[in-house]
Amino acid sequence: MKASWDIFCSVVDNYGDIGVTWRLARQLVAEHQVPVRLWVDDLQAFVPLCPEADASAAQQWQQGVDVRLWPKDWQPVEAADVVIEAFACTLPDDYLQAIKARQTPVLWLNLEYLSAEDWVSGCHGLASLRPDGLKRTFFFPGFEAGTGGLLREADLLARRRAFEQDPHAKQAFLHSLGVVAADNARLISLFAYENSGLASWLDAMASGTTAIHLLVPQGRIMGDLLRWLEIDALALGCVEQRGSLTVQALPFVRQQDYDRLLWSCDFNAVRGEDSFVRAQWAGRPLLWHIYEQEEDAHWIKLNAFLALYIKGLSPAAAQAFSGLWHAWNAGSDMAPRWNGVQEHWSEITEHAEKWCLEQSLQADLAQALVLFYRNWI
Repeated sequence: MKASWDIFCSVVDNYGDIGVTWRLARQLVAEHQVPVRLWVDDLQAFVPLCPEADASAAQQWQQGVDVRLWPKDWQPVEAADVVIEAFACTLPDDYLQAIKARQTPVLWLNLEYLSAEDWVSGCHGLASLRPDGLKRTFFFPGFEAGTGGLLREADLLARRRAFEQDPHAKQAFLHSLGVVAADNARLISLFAYENSGLASWLDAMASGTTAIHLLVPQGRIMGDLLRWLEIDALALGCVEQRGSLTVQALPFVRQQDYDRLLWSCDFNAVRGEDSFVRAQWAGRPLLWHIYEQEEDAHWIKLNAFLALYIKGLSPAAAQAFSGLWHAWNAGSDMAPRWNGVQEHWSEITEHAEKWCLEQSLQADLAQALVLFYRNWI
């Protein structure tokens, strides 16, 4: 009999936590044939990722996953064989009692946020014994050997290549979103938090010599975009043009379609963790808007990733790329940094695919979790 898995997700920032846990749950079911209950405390945030879902249902089956509402008034259930406490959420007290009550031990994993910091590999897989006798093990996703790797379905890169090699696939997908770009236009996707640096970036794109079609899924950056356009609203699918820049608002799409959007673009600006990882699997140059943390702790994470990512770039290209990321996350003037990246566009583009292939040599996160459990028992 397959081991049962419980994944607990407390929605903190709209779609980041639920985005990761929903992908993980689906992959565990589809590729490892294990039963998974996904406990979510905010199903309203789940529905945009899975439009078939019912935000009011206490229990429902979606793509093979047993999706449960994590209620404030917890009702006792039997604990699973493997329990994933995602991103430092706190398990219900009654569930902890259920873990204690089991005759066979439970593997309790604290799935941490993604980081490229040096200390991650040293802490990955370490267990902590609590005063109540329960043991919790810390599991860290990561970019290097000795970590849990990144979420990646087994056929993801093959699906991406098939999409890229089909001459009609990209056009058909973009047309399904109402996107008709000029043949010579560079496609850029923009998914970000509010950012005071956006206006300067839009100015640079509008005044540049390269035609750019900017695709903006619904999200928190829309207010800054509307202020720059000097309009009150931008209806989904509608287009505004300023100089060399064409701007188009897109609906929030399910995860599989967001992957295709990333594959369709030449450059992807992303935010948080889930879209950040998916942009890397797209093999395109990317710009990461990291979630801001207290005491500027996010800068340490940002620079740790950059230190890994820019290896192999020429010094000039590395400086241009890092400068763009620093300007974006500081909300400062993007124009000189964006113009600097244009000078190294081909090199940065080739490097993005190389990085993707290097990361694909590692075990993916779901595979690493299953293997960890097998070794544990």
